[in-house]
Amino acid sequence: MPQFNETELTEAVIKSFEEVKEPRIKFLMEELVKSLHAFVQKTDLTFAEWEYAIDFLTRVGQKCTPSRQEFILLSDVLGVSMLVDAVNHREREGATETTVLGPFYVGEHKVMPHGTDVSPALAGEKMFVQGRVTNLDGKPLANVPIDIWHADDDGWYDSQKPDYETAGPSSRGRFVTDAEGRFYFRTILPCSYPIPTDGPVGQMILALHRHPMRPAHVHFLVNAPGHEPLVTHVFVEGDKYIDTDVVFGVKQELIAKVERRTDPTMPDGKPAAAPWHLMTYQFRLKPGQGAAPKPMAVTEDA
Repeated sequence: MPQFNETELTEAVIKSFEEVKEPRIKFLMEELVKSLHAFVQKTDLTFAEWEYAIDFLTRVGQKCTPSRQEFILLSDVLGVSMLVDAVNHREREGATETTVLGPFYVGEHKVMPHGTDVSPALAGEKMFVQGRVTNLDGKPLANVPIDIWHADDDGWYDSQKPDYETAGPSSRGRFVTDAEGRFYFRTILPCSYPIPTDGPVGQMILALHRHPMRPAHVHFLVNAPGHEPLVTHVFVEGDKYIDTDVVFGVKQELIAKVERRTDPTMPDGKPAAAPWHLMTYQFRLKPGQGAAPKPMAVTEDA
């Protein structure tokens, strides 16, 4: 008769997976149980600590909505999202570096003409973003859809705002590269901003005496046929939080010099009414296959 005690319990749980037919699922469950049990033993976890952890995870789930994914945020601030990204992109072979998708990707589907201002109603200094998509040899990739999104001048994403369903998207959109692999659009200069601190993840960060800030950046999702989908950010050089990003998402290659310009016209020849900023970046895609990320589907009572 088995003794479900500290020395035999882990083996008993692992043995319970013997009938699992899918090797990967069996492997993942075995390793998960080993790691969880090892954590409990190594830390001499108390009942009070275990109950607190259960309550914390319950509150994380309760904070999720169709436009907010608190579990992704938890994964981000613990470095798990970036670690999963790293082990899945070990060989970049000259391709643009990847980083986290983040919890505010809601899916961009409406194609906009090049030069569109994606933030027409927002306060902030204007910025012109121009990019180019190529393969590893520098050959331009045409007809490639690119989703972009970023926070406003107050650090909020449109999906965080109460009127999101009626006001529609802002500071996000989809563009398609031309024959030379180019795309460009207008927006406002993004700023550094805090992750949401009104939920259990934010409370945890503050309790651990960590700042909740992310450096200024623009998100890009590039999805070219015959190439691995690219999920990345382009960060604004000089931001004070570049070295201490709360979600550990910064990579040196992804930092761009954003120039302040006083030219009377922007690169597409249209007039500029005030000083503006220029962000330029080239995205190099790795050959391969893969599905582009989709927005996480959750329910109000998740």
